[in-house]
Amino acid sequence: MPTTKRLRIAVLGDGGWGTTLALLLHRRGHDVRWWGAFPEHLIHIARRGENTTHLPGIRIPRELTITPNLSEATEHAHLIVMAVPSQYARATARRLAGEWDAPAPVLSVAKGIEHGSLKRMSQVLREELGRVPLAALSGPNIAAEIAQGHPASSVVASADARLAAMVQRAFSDERFRVYTSPDIIGVELGGALKNPVAIAAGISDGLGLGANAKAALITRGVVEMARLGVALGARERTLWGLSGLGDLVTTCLGGRNRWLGEQLGRGRSLHHALHGTDMVIEGVETTRAAVGLGRREHIELPIIEQVDAVLFHHRPPRQALLALMRRSHKAESSRRSG
Repeated sequence: MPTTKRLRIAVLGDGGWGTTLALLLHRRGHDVRWWGAFPEHLIHIARRGENTTHLPGIRIPRELTITPNLSEATEHAHLIVMAVPSQYARATARRLAGEWDAPAPVLSVAKGIEHGSLKRMSQVLREELGRVPLAALSGPNIAAEIAQGHPASSVVASADARLAAMVQRAFSDERFRVYTSPDIIGVELGGALKNPVAIAAGISDGLGLGANAKAALITRGVVEMARLGVALGARERTLWGLSGLGDLVTTCLGGRNRWLGEQLGRGRSLHHALHGTDMVIEGVETTRAAVGLGRREHIELPIIEQVDAVLFHHRPPRQALLALMRRSHKAESSRRSG
């Protein structure tokens, strides 16, 4: 595994987070090859020097290599960053597996659970890429703020401590601090499960229910995340760290999942809200997947289940929040129910 400071890194994905990480790594002095699945979009980005669709207002330097050729992007790479949305990760990984000659370590940065299989992203990548070294990065990271140079922290998890340390060195600077963890299950689940809770917080905002209600949703939401995470093999303390509670707080204060919830709380339908934005909102499919995981593990997820009812079963948002308040009385530390 390379120890030199300058690495050749392929960033796959031209959304807001992929754009931000390509810029961050370029700023760090790495040889970055940035790939996207839509050549016409990449041409537009290169001509404008800006990703006007997903990260408007942020200049993209001409020195940053942008390519629609996946083999060119990954050739001789020391690290491959998978920044495509979770529902497209398998197809991208399968395409990657068919094109590369010398497998490189892969870092997943998507925050979601695959619909249908209920698998985490590292599980999907393992199935498609075989025994390549894998890591996952997650945390309270709003892409636009990081692209603007505002300070932020994240955590990289891997069973391979050397890979985690390499990613930590590659990404860290005075504006982006990266911690390491061996708990890839907890880091991935924290990044995914916070999204349905953030939708709930947005619904609360859309209904105008105030700070008390939102604080309760955040607090009880992280309990649900930890409960399900532990059942799936995560370390509980991971869900109370940057990739769990930290990311949850950030996402409940701003971001696309909270925005979607606010639209629902104000009376817009899911269909109209989604068709009114170019953003991929991971929390929609993750909500469905989380409910499936909860049922499989016999874990109650009251908040996430109510979000699922609003998204997919036409339950009015106010009725869903009232259903949470009317649940039977329990001790705060009840282990299996909320």
